[in-house]
Amino acid sequence: MTETDLVPVFDGHNDTLLRLYQSKDPDVEKLFMEGKSGGHIDLPRARAGGFAGGMFAIFPPPVERGRRGAVPSTPSNTEPLPPELPHSDALVSTMAMASILFRLERAGALSVCRNAADVRGAMARDSIAAVFHIEGVEAIDPELTMLDVLHAAGLRSLGIVWSRPNAFGHGVPFRFPSSPDTGPGLTDAGKALVKACNQLRIMIDLSHLNEKGFRDVAALSDAPLVATHSNVHAICGHSRNLTDWQLGAIRETGGMVGLNFATGFLREDGKMNADTGLDIMVRHIDSLLQALGEDGVGLGSDFDGAMIPAVIGDAAGLPKLIDALAARGFGRALIEKIAYRNWLAMLEKTIG
Repeated sequence: MTETDLVPVFDGHNDTLLRLYQSKDPDVEKLFMEGKSGGHIDLPRARAGGFAGGMFAIFPPPVERGRRGAVPSTPSNTEPLPPELPHSDALVSTMAMASILFRLERAGALSVCRNAADVRGAMARDSIAAVFHIEGVEAIDPELTMLDVLHAAGLRSLGIVWSRPNAFGHGVPFRFPSSPDTGPGLTDAGKALVKACNQLRIMIDLSHLNEKGFRDVAALSDAPLVATHSNVHAICGHSRNLTDWQLGAIRETGGMVGLNFATGFLREDGKMNADTGLDIMVRHIDSLLQALGEDGVGLGSDFDGAMIPAVIGDAAGLPKLIDALAARGFGRALIEKIAYRNWLAMLEKTIG
């Protein structure tokens, strides 16, 4: 496949800002634009793989470890939830990663997009289209004053929780096998956050949220239900994946799910093992298509935030998944929907 033949990919979730933040490199612009070994996304590999943009997540990491660190290396059905993160600590890292995002924009590495038209425009001029996303809103106070500030800065998508509790709700633990039915629903502050996001046209990401919290969002939100990086629980019984009723609720609202490339959420055995083939990824996509229809499925790689199949490796390997879909008999029109068109349509419906 030549570069001119590449199908563009708009991706529902990456943790590249976290990787750059944790690198402690004073010149993150150069690190991203020139590319170095390690990680999954930089400008050269994005160009090579057709990575056209996506939701660039800000994830405030645990301070005590300075890294994600809470994902177990072997499956367990007793894994506890990580502890809550203090607001003050989350605010520091969230602001630092937001700064990196805007520094990359000033350097010409990407374009921060505030609506679907911005995304289409960036893609048309071959600039990486970055949507400002927060994964776990510990940096936002229960009074939601920081939400207004972040929205004014460009925030257009957020996941209420990562896999830990906060002032707004409860995330699912990294347990396998496990149901997502763990813990209580949204707090009063969480319910107010949902309503505020609807008013501000900030897309709400259900990935990492537990079942009762999911039900609360479904009851409160007037926007399509979206899980940017989650898979099918019936195939991989991990609490991070979506059950049949959750997929049905997403379909009822004309919502969408992005396929997570994390091997522990793909494999039937729940293991984080890079020796994972494309066939299981295609199987999840097939199942999502059956549950959601052709307009409800996209990609949500979790690049730079998870162990992904070695056969893909990094953003430069995205054409291998596209080729696997073609080999499975998916036509060009459906492949383009999954690769980018469905996300663009969803952004039009959620952020404008």
